[in-house]
Amino acid sequence: MIDSKIMETTKSILKDFGNTYFSDKGTLKRNKVIEDLDAYTPMLMKALLANQLIHDTYTESIVIDDKSVELFKLNQFIEMFTYKEYWQDSYTKFENKIGLTADGKFIDETADVVLDFPFKDTVLKAGMTKEDQKDTDEPFLHETIAKAEIDQLLEPKVFVNATKYNQENLDGTSVDNFDDDNLIIKGNNLIALHSLKNTYSGRVKLIYLDPPYNTGKDFGYHDNFNHSAWLTFIKSRLEIAWELLSDNGTIWISIDDNESHYIKVLSDSIFGRQNFINEIVWQRAYAPVNLKKTFSRSHDYIEVYAKNNSSEKELNQLPRSAESDNRYKNPDNDPRGLWKTSDFSVGPAIQKNVYEIITPSGRKVLPPDGYSWRFSKERYKELLDDNRVYFGKDGNSKPAYKRFLSEVKNGVVAQTLWTYGEVGHNQEAKKEIKMLFDGNSAFGTPKPERLLQRILTIGSNESDIVLDFFMGSATTQSVAMKMNRRFIGIEQMDYIKTVSVERLKKVIAGEQGGISKDVNWQGGGSFVYAELMEKNQGYLKDVQQAETTKQLEDVVNRMIEGGADFDFRVDVEKVLQDPEYQAMALADKKQLIVKLIDKNQLYYAYSDMDDRNVQELMSESDIAFNKSFYGERDL
Repeated sequence: MIDSKIMETTKSILKDFGNTYFSDKGTLKRNKVIEDLDAYTPMLMKALLANQLIHDTYTESIVIDDKSVELFKLNQFIEMFTYKEYWQDSYTKFENKIGLTADGKFIDETADVVLDFPFKDTVLKAGMTKEDQKDTDEPFLHETIAKAEIDQLLEPKVFVNATKYNQENLDGTSVDNFDDDNLIIKGNNLIALHSLKNTYSGRVKLIYLDPPYNTGKDFGYHDNFNHSAWLTFIKSRLEIAWELLSDNGTIWISIDDNESHYIKVLSDSIFGRQNFINEIVWQRAYAPVNLKKTFSRSHDYIEVYAKNNSSEKELNQLPRSAESDNRYKNPDNDPRGLWKTSDFSVGPAIQKNVYEIITPSGRKVLPPDGYSWRFSKERYKELLDDNRVYFGKDGNSKPAYKRFLSEVKNGVVAQTLWTYGEVGHNQEAKKEIKMLFDGNSAFGTPKPERLLQRILTIGSNESDIVLDFFMGSATTQSVAMKMNRRFIGIEQMDYIKTVSVERLKKVIAGEQGGISKDVNWQGGGSFVYAELMEKNQGYLKDVQQAETTKQLEDVVNRMIEGGADFDFRVDVEKVLQDPEYQAMALADKKQLIVKLIDKNQLYYAYSDMDDRNVQELMSESDIAFNKSFYGERDL
């Protein structure tokens, strides 16, 4: 690449100037180069422009007063060090300062005051590896992708191993036609979401998300950008999720106090603050943790947004409970049936509705200070004549409005405090998983089915599409199936096969845990399981699972022979021969190789499917399924 040649040439020229521009370890002092360039050091400029490649690339001839003048493109030359900061004969890859920008300039190069967080202008793939990985505390690959590379990363990908599960075939059968069935995808959720865009954009009625809470255990980065990296990770996914959501849809985000305030501000910026509906407090724990020295946290939050939160926006109500109905009595034997009282006064006061009422006992009453009666004097007389005002058994109490059970809606408006008695707690959720898998549960904080039942009741109706792309143990999908909703689930972790899919197969078979008895679940339903076709993603797994230097070397050699995609700025064979690399510990070698792998090529793109070499890796069924999924279909 021309940038690499120019950097090599520049480095050679700088070496002629001695150690001024290099550290003791031979590393280029970029700031020193820029400092001297800004000062137009004559000797340095003369040496640089004497090189034909640099001269042709960074000079431009213009005419001033009929004279030809040659200009040196200083800013573009500086950008080579800033944006392409990589020397090909070194194994070191410097991180770009992506995200620290304002108006196209880096924050450290502007005098403006800017509120920003690192990496926000880019995409954080954060690909998950094995959940029980022992050699690193970093379950997410902290890799950022620059704007110019994002389109390639996020173009639709190839699906393989499509398998359909239903009551007739719980073991699954290969499928070559996608008929809009329920869908489970194994793969990076950001990439999978973009592969859904053409088929599902604007069709998803409800999105529920239970992302990593960034507690320091589930998002353990080895740098100082833990919080900002998490925000970028979430931002990239919320943006595409918003595209998939229907105009009358809602998105529900579970979170705790580590990031609740930040995700609220981030969501406001993506969804629009006007589309925020409310924040729900869920009582997740039923007992205090006495080991805590300050507070024992007993609740989480659920942030709720609407795609279009207009004044006409209305969510479904919750079914009325027997407890609610039992509050209605009929002490005066009103022929209209059961009723209960509601307040006759309201605040703040409306002056025209402040008037004297005389009770049947003859007592004169006024509304409390700061309040007025709920109804005008004329409307009060109408209600009194209709026996809708109640003054107590002795006729001496303040007036109350009679609200009849026969006239209220079939449901009740959901409140924002959800107790564990209503929707369950984490321990209940763990028991649900253990009952399904003989006492085993790989999940520390699963969500109970009753919690998802309430969310799906409020935000969706039968046959609506529900999406959860942090699928985990498939609680959302299990509840959706039992409630006759359609669903999409995405999960990258390997337990998708041993836990998530197996749980859904048990649901199809009619398992009676969770909400099954409440909804009279008898089994049934179906879903299609498919995987994003791995390219470099497979090599990444092999690198991370290598337990010896020999195993790592075998993987790298296989990558070279198999034509794996590496960062174009890197000569991998030079890296392997570098004495500094050879002296590294195994963990450091693995981390470096992971950095060198091109993360834009984790999976095969659908546009690659015309390539004969790609088709040779696929079955005829795979090819047919992809054409069906991405083809023109009646929706």
